[in-house]
Amino acid sequence: MSKFPLYNTTKSREMFNRASQVIPGGIYGHLGPAEGQWIPVNRWPSFSEKAQGSYFWDVDGNKYIDYMCAYGPNVLGYNDPDVDKAVMEQMKIENCVTAPSTKIIEFAELMVDTVNCADWAFFAKNGNDATQGAIMCARAYTHRKKVIMFKGYYHGVSPWCQKIDYPGVLPEDVANNIMLPWNDIPLLEKTIEENKNQIACIIAQPYDHGNFHDNAFPEEGFWPKVREICTKNDIVLIIDDVRAGFRLDLAGSDHYFGFEADLICFCKALANGYNMSAFCGKEFLRSAASSLSYTGSYWMSAVPFAACIACINKLKAINAPKLFNDLGTELLTGLKKAGAENGFDLVTSGPPALFYLRIANDDSMLLHQDWIAECVNRGVFFASHHNHFINAALTHEDINRTIEIADEAFKVVRNNHPELFK
Repeated sequence: MSKFPLYNTTKSREMFNRASQVIPGGIYGHLGPAEGQWIPVNRWPSFSEKAQGSYFWDVDGNKYIDYMCAYGPNVLGYNDPDVDKAVMEQMKIENCVTAPSTKIIEFAELMVDTVNCADWAFFAKNGNDATQGAIMCARAYTHRKKVIMFKGYYHGVSPWCQKIDYPGVLPEDVANNIMLPWNDIPLLEKTIEENKNQIACIIAQPYDHGNFHDNAFPEEGFWPKVREICTKNDIVLIIDDVRAGFRLDLAGSDHYFGFEADLICFCKALANGYNMSAFCGKEFLRSAASSLSYTGSYWMSAVPFAACIACINKLKAINAPKLFNDLGTELLTGLKKAGAENGFDLVTSGPPALFYLRIANDDSMLLHQDWIAECVNRGVFFASHHNHFINAALTHEDINRTIEIADEAFKVVRNNHPELFK
């Protein structure tokens, strides 16, 4: 008999059916069941009702310890009192106004003071805005077209950074993209030589944290060598720190790996759920950035800047990277131990602050998906094929409960697949 009550998500299914009548796909994008890989779909909640700290509740009233953290933005915990206080105070004064609030200046100064490679900051609303702006800035500066990316890349949803076989993407949208494997310096140098004076930039995540595979750090010396190559060939080096930013190093993930980017993009951890993104850069790119015809109706709204200021200052005050690493290490140690005790080889990869999980007992994804679904059905929200996030509201009690639920889920899956454990 289960120690943890199994969840019912009947109302979520009803809401999804209702949504499907008026919203394409019901829930589109990565939050939906198709792209999110919610398998089996009846184990997963479709809609939330409330959230607090490290938890959210679905429309059926089920409570989850949330390790997806809204896919990263919940860095301090849902409804963080310090961030929300700053938001409410700013809301009383002004938000979206014809002239921007001076909050934009205050936050830009904070970013320049915080991010190691930043001499200036440019703000938008989501990660795609930031990466696209950085690409435009690099092309404006170099007057070149081509962009180098690394295998497993995800830099947003604009056509230029999608795959040729994706619906709505034209061959000309991606004609100037070059995809290379990680850690192959000779091939990188060869490619640059073959496209001499044509490469505008290299854009990359600080390490390989794509979906459906173990996350991996770059080899020793990789980034300093890439930095050297870019400088030698007048190529702008862009780090997409949208996902990992401020979780490894408050000075930026390039600083964590021992080099300096020319442009660095942030989003998820900037404002604890309020919509804000940024790309920051070095002095020599200032004029190119200011030349861009690139803006939006809400890009200078004051309230999200107030949230950003409160969020970044709190991340500094609590030494967030160390906290995330410590909590993540505690969690992963317990999960691996529970897996081993039940006969499972649970592979953990990436930094503990942004960990990836994979059951390696069989080559398919089915066993892993089953285990993840059993965890979700008991109140621990993991995703099957995406990295996870630690937030500052997570407690040791949450971690202990997570390990207990994971242990029971391992036992259920083992019982359901006796053929694998003969």
